[in-house]
Amino acid sequence: MKYSILDLSHVTEGSEVKDAFMRTLDLAKSAESLGYSRFWLAEHHNMISVASVATTILMGYVAANTSTIRVGSGGIMLPNHSPLAIAEQVGTLAQIYGNRFDLGLGRAPGSDQLTAQFLNPNFFQDAQKFPEQVELLQQFIGNKDENIKVRAYVAEGTDIPLYILGSSTDSAFLASSYGLPYAFASHFAPQQLSRAFEIYKQKFQPSKFLNEPYTMACVNVIIADTNEKAKFLSSSFYRMFLGVIRNQREKIQPPNEEFFKQMSLEEYTYLQQMLACTFIGDKKTVTDQLKQFLIKNPVNELILNCPIYDQEERRFTMEVFAEIVKQF
Repeated sequence: MKYSILDLSHVTEGSEVKDAFMRTLDLAKSAESLGYSRFWLAEHHNMISVASVATTILMGYVAANTSTIRVGSGGIMLPNHSPLAIAEQVGTLAQIYGNRFDLGLGRAPGSDQLTAQFLNPNFFQDAQKFPEQVELLQQFIGNKDENIKVRAYVAEGTDIPLYILGSSTDSAFLASSYGLPYAFASHFAPQQLSRAFEIYKQKFQPSKFLNEPYTMACVNVIIADTNEKAKFLSSSFYRMFLGVIRNQREKIQPPNEEFFKQMSLEEYTYLQQMLACTFIGDKKTVTDQLKQFLIKNPVNELILNCPIYDQEERRFTMEVFAEIVKQF
């Protein structure tokens, strides 16, 4: 089974944005040495804890300082952008660094509604045109067509692989009809995971890009030497998500056991539902949890989301996760 990693260039308490970028590059280098297939960056906006806003620029930064790992977006929120601009940006990267790039595409804003309007005043209308935008992007990065009036010359013929990202069953229909790989955001929206994969596999139409369905699931994983320490480290992660619920923006905070006592029962219940695909514990515990997850949701590739405050602890989770997945 392939294993990859998703990064948001988290900004931690006591550090600045430039430090987050340095940590991102450090993680990418570690992922490459550990045999990870891809290093994906997610587009989010108006969040003090997330610096991966200019996704294609960060992709270039990572590619320039690594050599073999695939680098991609997980994803680029296409309605925020012109498909022509994205094709030209990633086409430029492919011309410089070679065939190492992936384009994971989503239709959500990656932000709140007000921020979406700042990114693109026509965002909500364009979101309804997501399938057409995907087709247009495919056209720009495909083979040369002399009859097309508008062309992304730097991207033509690069055939950068496209991946459909989703957090509901809607995306499953699109990925299957286009014959594209399908990555599900189960790390924050697990409720429709199984049904979405079922639809995708049932409806899948082979294409020139893919002969059979290819599924990817993103999961949260925090591993430590003991279950108690892993739970302690997870407090930063849960606090980050609780801040989203409460609309309290802050940098990623150091772990604090007292945090778990500060949630209401309603908040705790909501977090448990939202983060059901979260695996926390020592190596044996997480191995057992992932085995059960894969029995219920067999996938071709697991994507690790590893939201840990401390960089060394994050690298430890990456190392052990790679060891675990190689068993499957």
